[in-house]
Amino acid sequence: MKSAILCLFACVFLFLNGWSQHLKPGFDKQEYIELLKVNSMFGDSAFRANIPLPANSTFLYRSPVVGLENRWDLYIRKDKVAIISIRGTTASKESWMANFYSAMVPAVGVLHLSNTDSFSYHLADDPKAAVHVGWLLSAAYLSKTILPKIDSLYQSGIKDFIIMGHSQGGAITYLMTAYLYNLQQENILPQDIRFKTYCSAGPKPGNLYFAYDYEKITNGGWAYNVVNTADWVPETPITIQTLHDFNKTNVFAVAPKLMKKQKFPMNWVGKYVFNRLSKPGLKAQRVYEKYLGRYVSKQVQKQLPDLIIPDYYHSTDFVRTGNYVLLYADSTYYKRFPDSESNVFIHHMFQAYLYLSEKLPESH
Repeated sequence: MKSAILCLFACVFLFLNGWSQHLKPGFDKQEYIELLKVNSMFGDSAFRANIPLPANSTFLYRSPVVGLENRWDLYIRKDKVAIISIRGTTASKESWMANFYSAMVPAVGVLHLSNTDSFSYHLADDPKAAVHVGWLLSAAYLSKTILPKIDSLYQSGIKDFIIMGHSQGGAITYLMTAYLYNLQQENILPQDIRFKTYCSAGPKPGNLYFAYDYEKITNGGWAYNVVNTADWVPETPITIQTLHDFNKTNVFAVAPKLMKKQKFPMNWVGKYVFNRLSKPGLKAQRVYEKYLGRYVSKQVQKQLPDLIIPDYYHSTDFVRTGNYVLLYADSTYYKRFPDSESNVFIHHMFQAYLYLSEKLPESH
């Protein structure tokens, strides 16, 4: 009897101190809608027209602007779940540079942010994994204030965290999620913290091997990317797949040897066709890296003069990553949000996403 009373007292104590965990796996329509409202708070009243205020979340902190115009907010839900809300692209050229700086770097390495500050990161175990360098740079700067806040909240008893971002914020959220999960694997963050991720309108953050690892560590319904099927932003960055992007064991690696064994003219025709298919992709990848890697890097370093990044990973094979929740744009939607040449972001804005997400069934 005495032990039962002590157990009950302990449970009540933990609950009152916010130590019971409230996050559940799986996509939750109402949870996502509340996060959309939270993330929209970065904009002014015109930007967030017709978007209601968050109903169950209280604002606690807004970070300074760092890196390439990056910023995040901290909210706390009524059930003591912390929300890390990452801002998307702003109108500034610095913010757009984060998007256009789209060469890839290995998913493990070090960014030297200044002469006295570096960012060591491990986003995936596979040595072939690579990610978008501009969004990695953004995540690096944001981590400097996110990690201390996670620590202080954990010390106060909060162990449930949602990471949320829309647009560029969604892209950064992918990488921030991988970074935090790997800090847990390295026992730098406590094992009993639970992270749940909602990318919203998130672009493609890295290559296939990063996607594989990300989907492994968030398996079980702990990460989603919510996408309006009319929105072009999740289709970016432009993907160029070459024969070098395949696993080591593949038919294309042995194709030249197989063609040599063929009789004339099949050997000559096979070689000609193979080169016509493979060489344009390799050339396009080099052009991509030249302009959206080395050239943009020079512009970035005008803003961040002490920045040193790892050598590029020679690929632009960006892929769709993680579990997707699709907001289907039907004929009724297009009557309200028609295609527009003058407003290319009409399908990307919070209003379109809120409208479609409210039409989702509750049991989605």
